[in-house]
Amino acid sequence: MSAPAPKRPNVVLILTDDHASHAIGAYGSVVNVTPRIDEIAAAGVRLDNCFCTNALCTPSRASILTGTYSHINGVTTLETPIDASQPTFVSQLQQAGYRTAIVGKWHMGEGPGHDPEGFDYWAVLRDQGEYFDPQILTETGVQVVPGYATDVITDLSLNWLESLDGDEPWCLLIHHKAPHRPWEPDEKHKGMYAQPIPVPATFDDDYATRSSAAHRAAMRIADHLTLTDLKQMPPEGLTYEQAALWKYQRYMEDYLACVASVDDNVGRVIDWLRERDLFDDTMMMYTSDQGFFLGDHGWFDKRFMYDESLRMPLVISYPARIPATEKPIEQIVTNVDFAQTILDAAGLPAHPRMQGLSIWPHLTTTPDAPTREAMYYRYFENDDINHHALAHYGIRTDTHKLIYFYNDGLGLPGSSPHTYPPEWEMYDLATDPEEMHNVYHDPSYASIREELKAMLWQLQAELEDTPHHSQPVPERLTAQTR
Repeated sequence: MSAPAPKRPNVVLILTDDHASHAIGAYGSVVNVTPRIDEIAAAGVRLDNCFCTNALCTPSRASILTGTYSHINGVTTLETPIDASQPTFVSQLQQAGYRTAIVGKWHMGEGPGHDPEGFDYWAVLRDQGEYFDPQILTETGVQVVPGYATDVITDLSLNWLESLDGDEPWCLLIHHKAPHRPWEPDEKHKGMYAQPIPVPATFDDDYATRSSAAHRAAMRIADHLTLTDLKQMPPEGLTYEQAALWKYQRYMEDYLACVASVDDNVGRVIDWLRERDLFDDTMMMYTSDQGFFLGDHGWFDKRFMYDESLRMPLVISYPARIPATEKPIEQIVTNVDFAQTILDAAGLPAHPRMQGLSIWPHLTTTPDAPTREAMYYRYFENDDINHHALAHYGIRTDTHKLIYFYNDGLGLPGSSPHTYPPEWEMYDLATDPEEMHNVYHDPSYASIREELKAMLWQLQAELEDTPHHSQPVPERLTAQTR
């Protein structure tokens, strides 16, 4: 007689906006505490090398949903809306009998063809959304809901759960606006990080060995935070360096207060599940759409392929199936893998179009199994309007990173048609984990440099992405075709 099939899990995916893993206690934060997010890690597992494949809100969300890279799902920039009819892990779950919902930030377009599909219930912010009294869009129209967005999103999420009848499993996506710019905390948490916040060791990075892309980027805390961001003028009489440190403290105080509200609301969801004896049978995931610079290299924001921007937090609990462990999963994982992992946990096959890999075995039975030799990243915007981050792509292995700034990508509608000469960067992550020294031109790295170039070319072919026309064929591959 065969054993009964395992019970299908409920799924809660909490996705925040711009929450860097180094502002989470479970990841060793030195700037704040997050006891409720840490509770998920303590009940399950922490993933230390989870990376996004395009460090922007809209593209990352599309990749999480569809299990595909930006060039496949079509959402390459902030201005390219999703074709919501394409297969997602949510639509696959719904077809298999799951009740499905999304509440909070959607940010992938609005209107027919772009509104959420595959969800029994959806209530989403319009565009970036407001921190206070947010506009909530549903199938029936737009309503302003009084309150603080992080609380409102949690309220609507729990209300939907309370409305469910029957025993069918459910999948709920809770997508918070926080801690996105302009970092507006509520009264409960405002000022809780008013004491001096440690400054990153790389705060004064002068980009001496980096390509011109780093020099052009308009993301410097010292130069590019606005009065809307800071909420008050810097004190008079400060030197440039003193003003930079003052701005860092103001930025981080509000950013971390927004995170504190998120943490409290994560706790509300955990408590709701525990009170109903559902926590053990629920696959609970906490993540963010990408990383964020918290003064690292003197920056705020994301976009670049450097690790602070590239790395996503990801903690997962499901006590009925995932053993709790203090040992993190250190293999390379990406946001493209989420869809197949969730479907695997539910006992469902991935859609053939999906390009990721399921890490369900790593979470349950084979934590040390390999994943991938390298991850692929591509940032399509050639932004001459806002942050001036130039188009680039590259690969990251456990020990090295290779980046090609091809600099004249698809760009943004209405952006200036500037192009810049292509440039390479390469980092030895074993000896230089903070990526301060570009070793691309160092003769001692010539061999590994050519290996990485060949790996980049091959991974692009495997993932069906088209290299930029300026990218040279690696010598190693050229020799193989002679």
